Amino acid sequence: MTKIIHVVGAVIHNEKGEILCARRSKNMSLPGYWEFPGGKIEPGETPQIALFREIKEELHCDIAVGQFVEDTIYAYNSDTVRLATYFAEIIDGTPIAYEHSELKWVPFKELYSIQWAPADIPAVERVIRLCKKEFMSN
Repeated sequence: MTKIIHVVGAVIHNEKGEILCARRSKNMSLPGYWEFPGGKIEPGETPQIALFREIKEELHCDIAVGQFVEDTIYAYNSDTVRLATYFAEIIDGTPIAYEHSELKWVPFKELYSIQWAPADIPAVERVIRLCKKEFMSN
C-alpha cells in the first residue's frame, strides 16, 4: 500500500489578479513542472500553520493564509499526495526562489499556459473559476 503524504500549497495572489507560480527544480521530483509553493504538513500542525512555515522556509516571506481552495488526492508512481490549497497574500518580504528554479507571477486567466504538476491541476481549475467570479463582480 502506498503512503499518503499530506501537503499544502499557497495560491499567493496580488491586487492585479496574478498568481505566484513556482517551477520545480532539477533536485525535486517532477522537475520543470509548475506548482503552488508549499510543502508537507508536520505532526501537530494545522494546514494553515504548515503553509505559513513552508512559505517562510521556501520563499523567505510571510503570508496571511486565506480562503480554502481545493483538496486533491493524486496517486503518483510511488506515493499518493493529498494537496490542500489555500489563497494567501504576502504580508512581509519579497518571494525568492531558494528551492525552486523559477518563480513568476501569472495572470489568473493564463494559468493554463504553463505545465502544472498533476496534483495541482484541480486547484488551478478552481482558482480560475473563483478569480473569474471575483473580477467579474467588481
